[in-house]
Amino acid sequence: MKVLETGLLGVVVIEPRVFEDGRGFFFESYHAERYAAVGIGVTFVQDNHSHSIPGTIRGLHYQLRRPQAKLVRVVRGGIIDVAVDIRRGSPTFGKWVAVELTAANKRQLFIPAGFAHGFCVLKEPSDVEYKCSDYYAADDQRGIIWNDPTLAITWAVGQPHLSDKDRAYLPLTEDRNDLPVM
Repeated sequence: MKVLETGLLGVVVIEPRVFEDGRGFFFESYHAERYAAVGIGVTFVQDNHSHSIPGTIRGLHYQLRRPQAKLVRVVRGGIIDVAVDIRRGSPTFGKWVAVELTAANKRQLFIPAGFAHGFCVLKEPSDVEYKCSDYYAADDQRGIIWNDPTLAITWAVGQPHLSDKDRAYLPLTEDRNDLPVM
């Protein structure tokens, strides 16, 4: 596998080694020892599967007391996957990266704990699977509004489908008391 750095320390794109022939393809979507060898020594405890229609934005989410590292991939369709550094005191606080993940390119995005995560579904219904390093805790979920003008994330959709919860989140400011500290 190949690991590609992004503009945020610890957030990396993973390109697996894919074996293709006339029958289809095969690749290891996760191998703990190989991932640890490239610096991803996280223990994952939960797998999630999200199915969304085109134009959906999910996020930007994070947990404060039970932060989650995530390993994200697409098994059908395509998304723009976004990680935002929300760690107070970080030199890259408020910076973000966006990576296109598709079933065709088989890329993965690793997002360490301390980052908000969200994605935008592109042209077709999409299935996203992601591993988490801690369990989902409904009372601990926090978020940032998807169209925060200070972040100015370039989403691939103008009028997204959003949950009521995602629509109600506040913008990111360093003085928020619900952000992790670096």
